[in-house]
Amino acid sequence: MFNLDVLFSVSNIILFMAIFTRLSGLFASAPLFSTYPIPAQVKVWLSAAIAFILFPIVQLSTNFVTPNSVPALSLILFKEYLIGYAIGFCANIIFVGIELGVNTFTVQMGLSADQALNPTSGGNSPVITQAFTYLASMVFIGLGAHQWLFSAIYNSFKSMPIGYVMNFSPGVVDQIVIITSQLFSVGLGVALPIFGILFITDVLLGFTSKMMPQMNIFMVSLPLKIYLGLLLSLMFMRPMAEHMAVIIEQFVTKIATIF
Repeated sequence: MFNLDVLFSVSNIILFMAIFTRLSGLFASAPLFSTYPIPAQVKVWLSAAIAFILFPIVQLSTNFVTPNSVPALSLILFKEYLIGYAIGFCANIIFVGIELGVNTFTVQMGLSADQALNPTSGGNSPVITQAFTYLASMVFIGLGAHQWLFSAIYNSFKSMPIGYVMNFSPGVVDQIVIITSQLFSVGLGVALPIFGILFITDVLLGFTSKMMPQMNIFMVSLPLKIYLGLLLSLMFMRPMAEHMAVIIEQFVTKIATIF
């Protein structure tokens, strides 16, 4: 006979809270799931639903000891949230790097003032940046990287079970620092082709202004760089999507070695 007293025991409730907290940390920082359009209520119910599914698996595979004080329970829940948030944060570095790179050549185009509400972040960003963010999101989903997030959080309960004492060894810290530092290399890889061509255009316009001082270079350069930047954005859309796919696969492989 099914015993409800065992199911709703204090130890099981605390274990469910710990699983739920780790999932909440993931959805608070993971790409796509942490975006502005997804209401907090959806994230809460999604975390609860997945925690309900994972509960019997985690219960059988862990030797969780129920804390005997409120501070100990708070410390465990904080650690669980930190683990989930770290997994999502490492994956979200890809999107932050892409936005950083696109913003770089957007300024070079002269469209830095062209700000609009970005539904993915809730703030304002250039329209071209939003377009490339949507492209990165489609590549992310097309590669099945969102499934990897669920796989990573599932595997984390094996490598870092509930009540696990976090040990930030030098190797783990070095790997996290390396992954975080690649934010700039991701942005540089996205921005360099278009930014380089626009920079050469500025140099040529500078020579032109010296050769023909009577020409109003400002009136020529502003629309020229906008049209050229839009044309280059369309031309490099497919190569950038392929580059994003390579970056996402590399990040998935590297983060899997940590979690």
